Amino acid sequence: MDTFSLWQLAALAAASTLVGFSKTAVSGANTISLAVFAAVLPARESTGVLLPILIAGDVLAVLVYRRHAHWPTLLRLFPAVAVGVAAGTVFMMWADDAAVRTSIGAILLLMAGVTLWRRREGPQPSPDEEGSGPPSRGERLKARSYGVLGGFTTMVANAGGPVMSLYLLSAGFRKLGFLGTSAWFFLIVNTSKVPFSVGLGLIDARSLLLDAALVLFVVPGALLGRACIGRINQKIFDRIVIGATVLGGLQLLLG
Repeated sequence: MDTFSLWQLAALAAASTLVGFSKTAVSGANTISLAVFAAVLPARESTGVLLPILIAGDVLAVLVYRRHAHWPTLLRLFPAVAVGVAAGTVFMMWADDAAVRTSIGAILLLMAGVTLWRRREGPQPSPDEEGSGPPSRGERLKARSYGVLGGFTTMVANAGGPVMSLYLLSAGFRKLGFLGTSAWFFLIVNTSKVPFSVGLGLIDARSLLLDAALVLFVVPGALLGRACIGRINQKIFDRIVIGATVLGGLQLLLG
């Protein structure tokens, strides 16, 4: 991880820019960034390099969309996410790159299929339209299922974005609520992953030196995403999120 060609550095810089764009425009699109980092760097090491860049994008997204978060949804998710992160940490102790790619790709494609099936039932109510009553048993079960999967995938491959995107879409979130809830979710979760990544040897002085150079490219991507989000209508937004999830899942499964 000490020497890179000009093309490799350009690819990592472009992927970092896409991280910023995905955080403020199309959550889940950074599966492309994940694929680029894994192609340039060893797959395990790439997760440690990418994590601080994701956190920088999360900070920018929170600054832009902090008022649009739906905290009841976040509080339902966090306990299950903690279980998933713990399971992902154990998995990373023994899994090789092939096992990581295959498992994450299969999960993403499964979640995309489930979301498309649910959408055939008609539009889901927005969280703001569901009233102030307690969540149903089905809603709690869905939050736990997606939370565990999100925690697991974000720990082993920084691939929790598509899983949580599918959950928020299935819950009926509109664009701003989607982005605000997602921003706070990943800022908190990704920050909590740092001690685990350090303990696994995924983050060290060399990886942080590379991060210091790449993090500058996150800002223009975030600004571009903020400028574009108002021009993307809801149906297109939903289709882009699902499409990015499918492409990311196929890339991981077949790559």
